[in-house]
Amino acid sequence: MLFLYEMTKLSVNINKIASLRNARGGKLPSVSLAAQRCEQFGADGITVHPRPDERHITYLDVEELKPLVKTEFNVEGYPSERFMELVMATKPHQVTLVPDPPGVLTSNAGWDTVGQKNLLQDVIGVLKEVGIRTSIFVDTELRHVEGALACGTDRVELYTESYAVGYVQDRREAIAPFVTAGKLAGELGLGLNAGHDLNLDNLAFFAEQVPNLLEVSIGHALISDALYLGLDNTIQLYKRQLQ
Repeated sequence: MLFLYEMTKLSVNINKIASLRNARGGKLPSVSLAAQRCEQFGADGITVHPRPDERHITYLDVEELKPLVKTEFNVEGYPSERFMELVMATKPHQVTLVPDPPGVLTSNAGWDTVGQKNLLQDVIGVLKEVGIRTSIFVDTELRHVEGALACGTDRVELYTESYAVGYVQDRREAIAPFVTAGKLAGELGLGLNAGHDLNLDNLAFFAEQVPNLLEVSIGHALISDALYLGLDNTIQLYKRQLQ
C-alpha cells in the first residue's frame, strides 16, 4: 500500500550545541535556548542523542528539554537500561533506536533487524505501551527494512552516510538504493525518516528522489553552517531544500 505524505519535516539535532557547551564547562551556549530558537526559526522538531558518557547531550538535558519542546521531540539512542528509564520517564514524541556500542564516536551502521528481532520487538513493545512513536535506524538492505516491520516499529530511519559520500562522484548511483528502500517502506506501511551527513549540497536531491520521506534529522552540517550564516537563515535554507 502506498501513502501520500506532506512536505518532509526538518528535525534539528542539537548535540553539537551541547558539545560546545561541554568543551568549556558551564551553561553556555544554552541547549534549552538553542532548541527554542530552532523552533522559533522554523524547525519542525528537535533531536538529541544522549550517549552513555554524556559527552554532548546529557540525560539531564533530555529531562529539561521535554517540557520546552513544542514541536516534536525525538530522542535517539541504544536501548540500554538507563536509556530506557530516561525515555519512559520523559516520554518524547519519538524514540529512534540506534545500534551504537557505548564507545562509538558517531552512528555508523544500521540495525540487523533480523538478527536483533527479539531485542527490538521487546523494546518497541514497551515504548508503544506508553504511546511513544518508534523508529529504527537501518541501512538500505531490503531485508533489514522488511525486518523492521516484523519488529513492530512505526518508522525506519535510513542511514544516509553512503549517499553523502557517493553523491560527489555519482549522485544517481548513490541515491538508487535509497529510492528502492523508500518505496519498500511505503509498501509495507512504514513511515520513513532519514539522517546522517545530509547537508545543503545533497539534501534537495535526496528529498526529491526518495519517496514517502516524512522527516530528516540533521545536526552537524546544519550547526556548522549556522556558524557562518546564522541559525535563523540556516534553518530556512535547509527547509527550502525540502520543498
